[in-house]
Amino acid sequence: MLPADFLAQLRSLLPSDQLYTDPVDCYAYAYDNSRKIFPPEAVAFPLKSDEVLSIVALCNIHKIPLTPRGRGTGTSGGSLPEQGGVALSLERMLRIITVDPANRVIVAEPGVLNQSVQDAAGTYGFFWPPDPSSAAYSSIGGNLATSAGGPHAVKYGTTRDHVLGLKAITGKGDVIKTGCYTTKGVVGYDLTRLIIGSEGTLAIITEATLKLTPLPQARSGLTAHYSDATSCAAAIVAIMALPQVPSALEFLDAGSLNLIREHFPGMLPMDSRAMLMIEVDGSSRDISDSSEAILSACHNGGLLHAEQIADAATLWQARKALSPLLRAIAPKKINEDVVVPVTALPEFLDGLIQLSSKYQIANVNFGHAGNGNIHVNLLVNPDNLGEVKRAEECLIKVFDLVIKLNGTLSGEHGIGSEKRAYIGKEIDAPTLILMKAIKRVFDPNNILNPGKLFP
Repeated sequence: MLPADFLAQLRSLLPSDQLYTDPVDCYAYAYDNSRKIFPPEAVAFPLKSDEVLSIVALCNIHKIPLTPRGRGTGTSGGSLPEQGGVALSLERMLRIITVDPANRVIVAEPGVLNQSVQDAAGTYGFFWPPDPSSAAYSSIGGNLATSAGGPHAVKYGTTRDHVLGLKAITGKGDVIKTGCYTTKGVVGYDLTRLIIGSEGTLAIITEATLKLTPLPQARSGLTAHYSDATSCAAAIVAIMALPQVPSALEFLDAGSLNLIREHFPGMLPMDSRAMLMIEVDGSSRDISDSSEAILSACHNGGLLHAEQIADAATLWQARKALSPLLRAIAPKKINEDVVVPVTALPEFLDGLIQLSSKYQIANVNFGHAGNGNIHVNLLVNPDNLGEVKRAEECLIKVFDLVIKLNGTLSGEHGIGSEKRAYIGKEIDAPTLILMKAIKRVFDPNNILNPGKLFP
């Protein structure tokens, strides 16, 4: 229960239409795409930086938890107000402040949708490369909070590679400006990259200077089907060893393909046990040369057939059909976006098959193979306690395999609350101590998204 004097002061900071305190209204901000539910006791909707600053100052005085959030599309529980308090929704900070094609920059507030940035940049022949699957309805602030990626990260990189600077308010209540407006700049520590991916635990981003990239002249692609995952993984390694980099390289395993065939007969060949969807972009000549080289790299003993796809919508048809199907068939889906070095993919995919068999857990794997970023989906019936226990044991072994192969526990979803118990598998004790010390400098009263990231 929030103290009455705190609520009275909070109401004095914001107009009534920018504050929810009724539990019914607040409930819409109790969850994200992790399907966990933690209702906040109030939801604040600032429209400008000064309002954010006032709310942070007030929460510091009263030691009230403050959980920043965008559109709630995250899958790791990063925006859940686990300790109650105030949810700070930045969804109404919607200004695109500057579109500057000469300097290849857009300056935007955190509530602006990824798609809105793409539309604004596209008018001038540019785009912002981070492209999570939720791009149409996820916000820039959320993309920065998790350093979102997407299919095109294999060529263009993730969010950290496309932000020049930030304005933010720390948990202590300091207004800071990080980075710069130019693509070159080495003055001071790189706090921009520190805040990106920090999941709202250090500072609240109120403005971001985004680096734009020219739109490619054309796109094309191809699909390749294999008799087994091992042959498919070998092709991924061969493709990524080429100097011609695909703009996207996506993988679907047998479980994914069977699921799609079950619901969309005729979409995929019946004999395929693993599939690659490969996109190339650039000039017409670049596309022709890249496609030829990549097609050659696809050939190995397990290749069943490969074909060029000129229409991008057709290329991504199977991938877009998959996620809704997974949600429909699995009452509980443990979805982990682990990453291993590309050369370790054959061993990793083989290991997943063995673990799925050992623990008797249905397993569907797909993802951004060009980065070694695989979405491991353990399909679990929550009413079957034995199955839930086996799935948890299987997940630990999956993480152990990832670390053994010199990988990382998250490529784009973040840690949030879902993975915090496992972070010690990847980050050693001295490094964790340093990270916690940094958190205390930014947020000495631990009001910002408390309990996230660290076990």
